[in-house]
Amino acid sequence: MTTTTAMATTTGTTTTLITNIAALVTNDPSLGDGTPIGLIQDAAVVIDGDRIAWVGESSKAPATDNAVDAGGRAALPGFVDSHSHLVFAGDRTQEFNARMSGRAYSAGGIRTTVAATRAATDAELSANVARYLAEALRQGTTTQETKSGYGLTVADEARALRIARELTDEVTYLGAHIVPPDHAADPAAYVALVTGEMLDACAPYARWIDVFCEQGAFDGDQARAILTAGRAKGLHPRVHANQLSYGPGVQLAVELDAASADHCTHLTDADVDALAHSSTVATLLPGAEFSTRAAWPDARRLLDAGATVALSTDCNPGSSFTSSMPFCVALAVRDMGMTPDEAVWSATAGGAAALRRTDIGRITPGARADLALLDAPSHVHLAYRPGVPLVSSVWRNGTRVH
Repeated sequence: MTTTTAMATTTGTTTTLITNIAALVTNDPSLGDGTPIGLIQDAAVVIDGDRIAWVGESSKAPATDNAVDAGGRAALPGFVDSHSHLVFAGDRTQEFNARMSGRAYSAGGIRTTVAATRAATDAELSANVARYLAEALRQGTTTQETKSGYGLTVADEARALRIARELTDEVTYLGAHIVPPDHAADPAAYVALVTGEMLDACAPYARWIDVFCEQGAFDGDQARAILTAGRAKGLHPRVHANQLSYGPGVQLAVELDAASADHCTHLTDADVDALAHSSTVATLLPGAEFSTRAAWPDARRLLDAGATVALSTDCNPGSSFTSSMPFCVALAVRDMGMTPDEAVWSATAGGAAALRRTDIGRITPGARADLALLDAPSHVHLAYRPGVPLVSSVWRNGTRVH
């Protein structure tokens, strides 16, 4: 890849032309081939400050301050990872090893991470979050949501969110991850804490509120109370829904206009229909199924019904310890019935929809200048060459950061 200097502009910001892009995924169906991914062949992109200023064929590109030759690489929007759990300490290697030797996954393993996270210092937790964000960025992730949920006390949940907020804009309060051991005898008291003092302490740091609506965690009535209380504090709902079993999570997410219902592994026809006729995104997390040997979500069923689907890593130390969106794209194509185009759209524009953002997940004029170049001529190589580190360059907010 080579960089050359072109004539300067007088707009007050620096403009950069990325040219000689073999195939550009814009996620704008009004561009290129007219498909949902808006693919443009032999393409170019102009970045002006932190925004996309122009996209089109390389032969029609305007003059800019700087030019970058993509060298025949493919380009796509930066990945939008809309579901992760990065504020934690310790790992669960032994649990993973035991599970791969035959023990089933359940929500109870979260307690191991809770103990380690409570014992960690602020500096240790902050360093861990920064490490995993940097790891994801190298793999093309330019927007990262992350949650609390491994503190489960007022002080520990609030500090988790404060630390996360210092490092990423998309922060979710998940005090309702599980009922911690110290409240096992009185779950109602813990729900009261999550919707009361803990919520008051955590709301200033978060944009979202989430709940693990599942057997062994929180039932439908508890989840509704938690999400309703969060919404009254200005937090928008998301739901861990229908991961381990059929349950009320998806229907509750749609009822409360949650931005996303995440996991969606066990769905009835009514669940699929509800998602298809709502603005709630079905966020699929194939890393969790990979790491727990669970049944794969049926992305094809959701897509054919008309639901909006996102892909995310669910990066966490227990059930999906990966920060790689390319890996999740490959799994979705191989095992969940998605085409490469659909998987890439879901990992970019789909994630943006799950965060109710219109400024990311696409490469079109006015969007935030977040994009990745691949050491490959097509985005299809993300599924075609699984496990290969294809991301060669990343721009975030108009700046090349990798």
